[in-house]
Amino acid sequence: MESAAYYLPGEPVSNDQMDAYIAPLNRMSDRIKRRILAENGITTRHYAIDAEGNTVMGNAQLAAAAIRDCLARGGARLDEVSMLASGSSGGDALMPGFANMIQGELAAPPMETLSVHGICAAGVSAVQAAAQGIELGAHGRALAVASEMPSRLFKRSRFANRGYDADFDAHFLRWMLSDGAGALLLGDGSAGRATAQPGIRLKLKWVHQRAFSGDYPVCMQLGLSEDRKRAHLDYPSWADAEADGALSLRQDIRLLPHLFDIGIHEYAQLVRDGWLDPKTVDHFLCHYSSARFIPVVEDLMEKAGLVIPRERWYSNLAWRGNTGAASIFVMLAEFLQTRTLRPGERIFCYIPESGRFMAAYMLFEAEADEAAGANAESRPAAAPAAKPPAAMDSDDVLIAPPHDPDTGPDPLRPLLTELAAIWHDYRSRVWRTPVIRKLRERRFETSDYIGWMSHWIPQVREGSKWMREGAASLTGPYAELSALIDLHAGEEQNDFKILFQDYQRAGGTAPDIDALRRNPGGEALNAYLHGLAATQDPIGLLGAIYIIEGTGQRIVPQLLPLLRASLPLPPEAFRFLEYHGHNDEDHLARWLMAVQLVMEVGDPARSAARIVDTARRTAALYLMQFQHVMEAER
Repeated sequence: MESAAYYLPGEPVSNDQMDAYIAPLNRMSDRIKRRILAENGITTRHYAIDAEGNTVMGNAQLAAAAIRDCLARGGARLDEVSMLASGSSGGDALMPGFANMIQGELAAPPMETLSVHGICAAGVSAVQAAAQGIELGAHGRALAVASEMPSRLFKRSRFANRGYDADFDAHFLRWMLSDGAGALLLGDGSAGRATAQPGIRLKLKWVHQRAFSGDYPVCMQLGLSEDRKRAHLDYPSWADAEADGALSLRQDIRLLPHLFDIGIHEYAQLVRDGWLDPKTVDHFLCHYSSARFIPVVEDLMEKAGLVIPRERWYSNLAWRGNTGAASIFVMLAEFLQTRTLRPGERIFCYIPESGRFMAAYMLFEAEADEAAGANAESRPAAAPAAKPPAAMDSDDVLIAPPHDPDTGPDPLRPLLTELAAIWHDYRSRVWRTPVIRKLRERRFETSDYIGWMSHWIPQVREGSKWMREGAASLTGPYAELSALIDLHAGEEQNDFKILFQDYQRAGGTAPDIDALRRNPGGEALNAYLHGLAATQDPIGLLGAIYIIEGTGQRIVPQLLPLLRASLPLPPEAFRFLEYHGHNDEDHLARWLMAVQLVMEVGDPARSAARIVDTARRTAALYLMQFQHVMEAER
């Protein structure tokens, strides 16, 4: 394991402050609250809702914040991770999978994802999957994250349809659970990787899980009626299900003693099978949901003759709360941040799950890593969790290729399919360049916008020039195509002037356009397109136009609202972006007509190959232009 981190939203909420977030429902509720808080030992916890019950951060945002801190502590970049496994009792949406929603929240590059849906042991399953992916050689680095946000279920308004009434099982967890997330970065131990602590590498020795769902009834559940005989989807509507209590999170506490009983029996079996010797356990991290279960676990261990002394136990339940699947992650991360390990020390983790009874265990061992210790001073310090990127409504996110192969003319579908593959990779990489990442995270400033335009204006000015040069290089059979490209070049020849006016309205000080310079990426793109345009019959330029016009029609519309929300500028400072967002659709329709003309002349397969090759090279160079926008900040 390379690093561990956690994220807890907002300020700690004391027992006296809980009513502001999770108010008692009635007199019985208040008595239950006092009884439960007296037993569970929790003094503070965190909520991602405010006092009015409004969501401040979603569950995917909690997970993303923990991941960002985990990567910072490990000195790793997100693009170095090729697998993301998540564990949770539920994300913000019923579908798609939680890991995919986290990946989207992070704007993470393409990677393998796995969403484990469960309760407290779901995070352990995520760790196991990530570790197995690394062990099999499929991944060099993988992230495991667990995040929970039960507070939304506990708001008093949720019980309004029931007259603020609820049975004990539905009351119980309101005073037990809270919000939070934790993340672990696992690696293959390659040279130069970060370590859990300076000079110490924490190795995951093994993971063991076993479910006993076939032997016991449901103990903790959401989505079933009180008698567990009716599922929430079996009601005429969700409103009916909520009125009947089927959407209340319940736990049958009468069954809980059985959970620890089977957990200790499984622990004893691990010892008998030689997986663990209690005498070699230096630190015991146990996820008990309430302090009242400490003597229960200790007593069962003693009866089994396998006691781990209490001075070796560690828990942060009292001040971090019970965050479900995230608890063991939060516990392990804080333990590593506050304790110093020595080579050879072992950390044994025990995670019981009360849903339908599971027991999960992990064993870590500290190993000396002299190389890591020598490089510890050069490792970046952990940064505070960044502000969540601006959310974007799914209807506004244009991710499809400029032309959908399924809706294109039959003869062009193979070509459009190849171009679509290039487009998806290009768009994915552009979306994670420093300039767009800064924009998404709402750190973008007017000076950044001015700097970006100062690179972009001289590049845009060249567009109509290389198009006209390419049209002039087309010979007889392509006369109709030449006329079409000339028409397009004529429409765009003054676009750079609009962009320069935007630059001036934003505060740009260059006296004229000739004073501006393309960045290295823009220079490379310009040289390539001019060089290609000077060759005979440069039909490959249609591949360049596909990428460039696609950027205007698919990427620009997503940037414009973020720019407007981030910068204190008048609408007149964004006219160029507005224009392209509205007009590049027509330009792409003309592009399709041009490709059809090309395919009717000469060898279609050879023409398609030239278009695809140029599109691929243009995408790489245009990406370089994006990457160099914020080069001064690196």
